[in-house]
Amino acid sequence: MKIGITGTGSYIPAVLTKNSAFNHHEFLNEDGTPFAHENEVIIEKFKAITGIEERRYAPDTLNTSDMAFFAAEKAIADARIDKETLDYIIFAHNFGDVNHGESQGDTLPSLATRVKHHLKIKNPKCVAYDILFGCPGWIEGVIQAYAFIKSGMAKKCLVIGAETLSRVVDQYDRDSMIYSDGAGATIIEASDANGEILAHASATYAFEEANFLFFGKSYAQKDTSGTKFIKMHGRKIYEFAVINVPKAMKECLDDSGLAISDVKKIFIHQANEKMDEAIVKRFYKAYGMAMPEGIMPMNIKENGNSSVATIPTLFDMVKKGKLAPHSVTKGDVVIFASVGAGMNINAIIYRY
Repeated sequence: MKIGITGTGSYIPAVLTKNSAFNHHEFLNEDGTPFAHENEVIIEKFKAITGIEERRYAPDTLNTSDMAFFAAEKAIADARIDKETLDYIIFAHNFGDVNHGESQGDTLPSLATRVKHHLKIKNPKCVAYDILFGCPGWIEGVIQAYAFIKSGMAKKCLVIGAETLSRVVDQYDRDSMIYSDGAGATIIEASDANGEILAHASATYAFEEANFLFFGKSYAQKDTSGTKFIKMHGRKIYEFAVINVPKAMKECLDDSGLAISDVKKIFIHQANEKMDEAIVKRFYKAYGMAMPEGIMPMNIKENGNSSVATIPTLFDMVKKGKLAPHSVTKGDVVIFASVGAGMNINAIIYRY
């Protein structure tokens, strides 16, 4: 019996914010001093590196668990299953529900429990829990669901990745332009008629790398509130990712027994366009090959970086023909790969 994805769904918010919206922001260095360049120059350099031209923010009335519920409904409908037959709801996020205008995360009850409540699932044996694994959280949730099903502990699992990063950013930090909101959901189950997970790999690098992403104070010295925001050491993350993610991808592919020529698409965490390209190029270089054209679907240009939601929303878009010219057909081998806070890395080799 194959264990794979039988349904997908996503919620991409309608609130669109273009780069031009940051033209009048006050961007500061870490020490609180202003940048030497005008915002137009800062934004143009930002676009050249990240590929981001616009991003999506959640409406004021919705929270992370609300978007996740919408994505989950679509995934359940796509898989054509009875929601009461779900054994697990696994919800990957980083900051919980953060109400508009606030900065404190709310995880009581868990976001997975909130989704189960919104879905009106009565079955108490449908176990709902959250995982914190940084941006690779959705992939790790899929790996956990796979393990549950393979061991006989479950038959059907709902795995969600959702986040509202726009509500935990420091407006004085230029990195705030990177982050966005969204939700993606998948049904994982055993079925001979669908795709299958062929191999997976995960790792946590915490000896020197644990605090590459962290919670820190605003760069504005006038902010004495003590509120903390998502912060990152971008250069260190870039150097770490381009070395270690290709290794994990290669380890995973080699474990699957497939050849590099079998890979049709790579769904990589939409963190930074140049970084993602460097990762995939180095992955192919390990096999003595150049990166094939069209191998890596990207939606970061329009959607920004929504953390755990990037890969499930990207896969859902491609699967449903919403990101031309990219597509997947039955039998295609694809790779899911991600890197994020922890520092965590993971990958899955999947036959669609």
